Amino acid sequence: MSQLSESNSLRQNRAFPQQSRSGEEKAKRQEEMKQFDADCQAIFEQVKPALIDDYYNWFMVIEPKSGDYFIDADEVEAEKQAQAKHPDAPCLILCINETGVCGRV
Repeated sequence: MSQLSESNSLRQNRAFPQQSRSGEEKAKRQEEMKQFDADCQAIFEQVKPALIDDYYNWFMVIEPKSGDYFIDADEVEAEKQAQAKHPDAPCLILCINETGVCGRV
């Protein structure tokens, strides 16, 4: 094999092939992420009406398994609150507004 074709072959492969996921594993992970997002969105939609007037554009960090959520005007502070109670749990950050999207236009 020439040096050029060997180099191209290496580029096509993953840097860490031992960490590659099978198609089944990828599909399972995608389904878990969809469920995670749906669970977080359900909590957001449930509490949004009670919070939107007083906390508009504040940040909300949601831990869906417990149903806990943490709000603060500062994104970092909201994350710290969530991490203090759920240090190993994945959380989702939303903004308390009509869409839940964070960021300013």
